[in-house]
Amino acid sequence: MRLSSDELIFWQWGLVKLNGTIVFTWALMLVLVVGSGLITRKLSRDLKRSRWQSFLEIIVTGINRQIEEVGLSEPQKYLSFLGTLFLFVAAATLGTIIPGFEPPTGSLSTTVALALCVFVAVPLFGIEEQGVGNYLKTYVEPTVIMLPFNLISELSRTLALAIRLFGNMMSGAMIVGILLTITPFLFPIVMTALGLLTGMVQAYIFSILAAVYIAAATRVRKLRTAPEANQQGMNDDNQRK
Repeated sequence: MRLSSDELIFWQWGLVKLNGTIVFTWALMLVLVVGSGLITRKLSRDLKRSRWQSFLEIIVTGINRQIEEVGLSEPQKYLSFLGTLFLFVAAATLGTIIPGFEPPTGSLSTTVALALCVFVAVPLFGIEEQGVGNYLKTYVEPTVIMLPFNLISELSRTLALAIRLFGNMMSGAMIVGILLTITPFLFPIVMTALGLLTGMVQAYIFSILAAVYIAAATRVRKLRTAPEANQQGMNDDNQRK
């Protein structure tokens, strides 16, 4: 029994390997790209819409609402990134119902790559919102002593994102594989359904945590500049007096 799709080798030339994780990842991305292209090529603004467009609008509206509830005032700015994270992990989970498909999120290399995307995106969004100088100041607040702790926090939460998703996806696939070998056919079907539910929950948690990190990075400036705004208001009142 394979622990992950990394052990499934389709082609190898020296140190260069084409393993299952790469193949399933690119196949999944191809399905998402082609599917989104087919659904969005004939979008309608009228009340009469296709079922696929209605389904897509439900997903987009739901993701948009969740981003807004996290605290991001302009959800459209972050929809493409956070929505892609959710759809990729969710599609990888749903793909497990296809015989022979092994979710790439069951590989630590894939979950680390997704976590690194979040690790890079958070400061980029923070810098876009606050500017380089103001964002970098957040690492030394309230004192410069907090710098190493803030850096460790950035790294540890990235590691936690990768390990959490990898552990849940891999364990679910392993449990179903074990049950298929030792139990009747009906019980593994029930466990597969539960695995799908768990995978969807993990997709939701992963994208929400990414949204929370982005919200924290873009909200600091507003919290820090509020006292400055009050001080400016007091100065203006004193000048009028």
